[in-house]
Amino acid sequence: MLSTTESTSHYDNLDQMSVRELLTNINNEDKTVPYAVEKAIPQIEALVEQIVVRMKQGGRLFYIGAGTSGRLGVVDASECPPTYGVPFDLVIGIMAGGDSAIRKAVENAEDDPNQAWLDLQAYDIDELDSLIGIAASGRTPYVIGGLNQARNAGILTGCIVCNVGSKVAAAAEYPVEIVVGPEFVTGSTRMKSGTAQKLALNMISTSVMIQLGRVQGNKMVDMQMTNFKLVQRAIRMVREELPHITPEEAQALLDAHGSVRNAVEAGRNLS
Repeated sequence: MLSTTESTSHYDNLDQMSVRELLTNINNEDKTVPYAVEKAIPQIEALVEQIVVRMKQGGRLFYIGAGTSGRLGVVDASECPPTYGVPFDLVIGIMAGGDSAIRKAVENAEDDPNQAWLDLQAYDIDELDSLIGIAASGRTPYVIGGLNQARNAGILTGCIVCNVGSKVAAAAEYPVEIVVGPEFVTGSTRMKSGTAQKLALNMISTSVMIQLGRVQGNKMVDMQMTNFKLVQRAIRMVREELPHITPEEAQALLDAHGSVRNAVEAGRNLS
């Protein structure tokens, strides 16, 4: 396998560049990432469609990864409940080394090909669930082992990698390969590769949630109102749908019914 994530940077003598040169050149590299993601849209589409089928039947979505890839999965999973009002155990991010590895690297955690499957057993993963392995290099044993064992158990498997022809992609039924090329700092896959993975995760989870009915029009009607900003946003959303009511009345509906979706429905029934 040709590992483009380990290829030598297009730039040299980084330590001799000015701050402006560094920032400009990093930005120039970053600009190429969305185009790489665009090429993978058919692969992302195929994966999302299969995930939606299972989640509509009560399945869950799992992410596994190590290092930056694992952290990105944890972030994406953790943002689904407040954004879309889904249960905290509907989208689950698991990373090599456990939760402590989110902040501090756990040595050799990604090298055990059996640990991911053991980690998944704590959640009683089954055939209705979907598993996405995230690994920039496409050769992380933790991810390869988890995907292989999940696939053998009849679980839908996908992946997000940044090399073509990787072992991770071979282990997944629905691989997503986003080739971003050499990193600005050679081998630093938290940069372009991480950005590509984040974009793909945004696309996957957002599309899934919309397909599950968690967005109306373009609004997050089930979002959790956990701070002042979000409460004010919810009030605006309710009043856009019920323009005849005051902010105070919108607030009362939200207090009584708990979400924008329910508040709007209740307000329409009252009018």
